[in-house]
Amino acid sequence: MKKQTLIFAIATILALSATSQALAQADTLLKFCAQHMPNSYISDGQVYQTPISTEETAEFNVTFYGGSTYRVAACSGLSDGNLIFTVYDSERNELFSSADHQNTPFWDFKFGSTVDCYIEARLDEQAPESGIAILLIGFKN
Repeated sequence: MKKQTLIFAIATILALSATSQALAQADTLLKFCAQHMPNSYISDGQVYQTPISTEETAEFNVTFYGGSTYRVAACSGLSDGNLIFTVYDSERNELFSSADHQNTPFWDFKFGSTVDCYIEARLDEQAPESGIAILLIGFKN
């Protein structure tokens, strides 16, 4: 019984250590991505993040309200251009793709009316094989 308790304790410590390292990595990436969100933009209060690999595409559902100017900032890794993001309207019409703009890490835009959108994010072929996709969304009136 003592052996099982010891094994469980070691496994728990290893799992917590791995979780702590992943959280620290995500925090570092979040700080890097936040550099693309100037103080003139107010955060929507959410951090959109998910683990991602080169074979995957992450999708985020977002509502943009008419009359506000928005900025979407997208990052994966500690250099710009690793994450390609594409914004679609609710009917899957492409509104913007960072791939068409040298993988820019952000996009500023304004809608005249409220629009439900999908934002897809994928790693650039030149990026590492896996990472964490992070999107930040801010607005100003």
